[in-house]
Amino acid sequence: MEQYEPDRLSPAQVAAMRRSLRNGRAALSRRSLLRASAGGALVAGGLGALSACGIPPAAQTSGVSSEDHSAKEKTVSFSNWTEYMDVDESEKHHPTLDAFEKRTGITVKYTEDINDNVEFFGKIKPQLAAGQSTGRDLICVTDWLAARLIRFGWVQKLDASNLPTAYANLSQQFRSPDWDPGRAYSYPWTGISTVIAYNKKALDGVEVTSVSDMLDNPRLKGRVGFLSEMRDSVGMTLLDMGKDPGRFTDDDYDAAIARLQKAVDKGQIRRFTGNDYTSDLTKGDLAACLAWAGDVVQLKADSPDVDFLIPDSGYLTSTDNLLVPNKARHKTNAERLIDYYYEPGPAAQLAAYINYVCPVDGVKEELAKIDEDAANNPLILPDKAMAAKSRAFRSLSAKEETAYEEKFAKLTGA
Repeated sequence: MEQYEPDRLSPAQVAAMRRSLRNGRAALSRRSLLRASAGGALVAGGLGALSACGIPPAAQTSGVSSEDHSAKEKTVSFSNWTEYMDVDESEKHHPTLDAFEKRTGITVKYTEDINDNVEFFGKIKPQLAAGQSTGRDLICVTDWLAARLIRFGWVQKLDASNLPTAYANLSQQFRSPDWDPGRAYSYPWTGISTVIAYNKKALDGVEVTSVSDMLDNPRLKGRVGFLSEMRDSVGMTLLDMGKDPGRFTDDDYDAAIARLQKAVDKGQIRRFTGNDYTSDLTKGDLAACLAWAGDVVQLKADSPDVDFLIPDSGYLTSTDNLLVPNKARHKTNAERLIDYYYEPGPAAQLAAYINYVCPVDGVKEELAKIDEDAANNPLILPDKAMAAKSRAFRSLSAKEETAYEEKFAKLTGA
C-alpha cells in the first residue's frame, strides 16, 4: 500500500499549521458554526422539521445504492464544514487532498457547504426522501444527525474491503457507538471533547476539580459557565451525578435539569454559551466553565492563565462523521478517501490544523514531525487514561429529543 510521505511538507505548510495552533482560526470558527445545530434551532422548529418533513412513514432499513461509476469516473464529491480541512499558507489549496488526488488520480470536488446540521439536512432531505441522488458522494455530519440518517435508511453501508486502514487504525473509544455498532455506515472525521476549562488568576485559589465544584462553591457565584448545547451540559452533569450519559433514564435527565436549575436560580451559573465563552474565560469574567477541547488548545496557547481538567467522573465526547448518502455515484472513491484519512500521515496533518480529537491510532510520531506540542496534547491525542474516561451521550428517539430539548430550552431561557 502506498503511504503518505510527511517529509514532503513544505516549510510554508508547516508554518501555516503552527500558526493555526496559535490564532484560533480553525477551532473557534468551526465550533461557532456547530453550536446552532443541536441547540435552540431544534426547539424553535428544527426538531419538528426533522420528524415531520415529508419523511416516508416506513423508512427503509438499509441504504440504497446506485450503479457505482468510480472505476470510470475518477472523481468524488465531498461536502464538509467550513474551516475543517488543512490549507496551505496561501489558503488556496488543501495539501492532504492534493496529495490524495496526485496518488490516486481521483479528483476531489471539495465543498464547504455545511454550516449547520439542521440547515444541511433541509438541503438533502427532499432528494433522500424521494430516493434520488444528492449530488454528493461523502458528507460530514454530527453524530445525532448521522444516527437519524442511518435510522431512516438514507445512507449506504460501507464496504469493509475498501477500508482496511480505517478499520485497523480507528481508535477504540470510537469503534462502536450505539447508533452505528461496529461502524457499518460511518467513520469519525474528528472527536469533540467537553472538558472543564478555568482561568487560574480568576479562581484566586479556589479549587475546581468537578462539575459539583462549579455548581456548589459559593465563591464562584456568577462566574461559572455552562454550554448552550443540551448534550454537553446535561451529559457532564449526569456524569457528575454518577450516571452514564449512554444509559440514563427520563428520571435521571429530569434530576440533572433540576440540579442545573437550582444553580441558575441562585445565580451560580453566569450564563449558557456557545463558544463565546472564550472571551469571558480569557478576561476572567468566567472563573470556570464547560468548554470544547478544540477551543482550549487555542486558548492555552494564547493565555498563560487558561488551563483545563478532566473530572474523575469523566467527560463527554461527540463526533463528526463521514457517511456515503444513498444514490451516491462514486461510493468506492468515497471509501478510498475515508481510508486515506486514516493513514497516520494525512490524519496527523489534519489534526495539526483543526486541533480537534484525532480518531486515528498511531499518529503521534507523524504529528510530532509537524508540531511536538500538539503530539503531546491529550486534547488532540488522548492517552489511554483520558480515553478511558470518555463517554458518549446516547442516541435519542424523536420523542425524547423533542421533550429533552424543550426542557433544556426552558432552563436556559432560549
